[in-house]
Amino acid sequence: MTNKLLFFVLLALCFSGCDMLETHPYDVHITGERELTNKNIQLIENKMQGKKTIRFAMISDTQRWYNSTEDVVKALNARGDIDFVIHGGDQSDFGVTKEFIWMRDIFNKFQMPYVCLLGNHDCLGTGEDAYRAIYGDPNFAFTAGNVRFICLNTNAMEYDYSEPVPDFNFIENELNNLSPEIEKTVFAMHVKPFEFVFNNNVAKIFQLYVNQFPKVQFCLYGHEHKFAVDDLFNDGVLYFQCPCIDKRIYLLFTIKKKMEPTIMKQLNFKKDISEPIVATIAFYGTSPRK
Repeated sequence: MTNKLLFFVLLALCFSGCDMLETHPYDVHITGERELTNKNIQLIENKMQGKKTIRFAMISDTQRWYNSTEDVVKALNARGDIDFVIHGGDQSDFGVTKEFIWMRDIFNKFQMPYVCLLGNHDCLGTGEDAYRAIYGDPNFAFTAGNVRFICLNTNAMEYDYSEPVPDFNFIENELNNLSPEIEKTVFAMHVKPFEFVFNNNVAKIFQLYVNQFPKVQFCLYGHEHKFAVDDLFNDGVLYFQCPCIDKRIYLLFTIKKKMEPTIMKQLNFKKDISEPIVATIAFYGTSPRK
């Protein structure tokens, strides 16, 4: 009787301790929403159909800065004038599955649709698998009004150049299948050309492809954790770098009608949701080739 009692006590302890067992940090066991890129693209395209003026925000490099990410979600929701949000990549620091889940759950508090690019830190371990499970393919595109957004994986170094990064087949397919309604283009990526993670053997070829698209407004990227604006190829196409979220800054873009300038604002957000303007730039983002 004593042995039986001891057996059942030990058995009960085993079962009660199961919740304390941790799975492997790279197990890619995804709970909650999946395939978010396609879902949010559909929301963006339905919302923006027929519009000639669009306003979107960009954030980037939120890895491990959960409180600041929560704050920027509140700040953007409080504005009430944002059509959608682009995240420039590196939502994780180590590619750990739970990093993606935690960030996804914060992003899902946005009151507007959002898309997330793949960053180089997101590729660590099984990070790309987690990204693909939650979001989808790291190369994707969508249309907002009359603007085509081309979002690319440019983290070539993370693949030892064994895969086509950037994927010119994807870019060429986009170019060859553009709707006649598309009047403008925006490119977004995590790593810009000439940064060491980019495949710089093809940097100039990449820009040749970029300039084939109709009226390129600008290119967007993150990665380097600071704000910068550069004409990298001296061809009139500006590359905007979005700072990491620890700087408590997001970029706000307003793309207007055909002959009106695009407006970019770099905004600082604080815990009280106040938003003093740090910098404002107005420019005509048209490719000299068009």
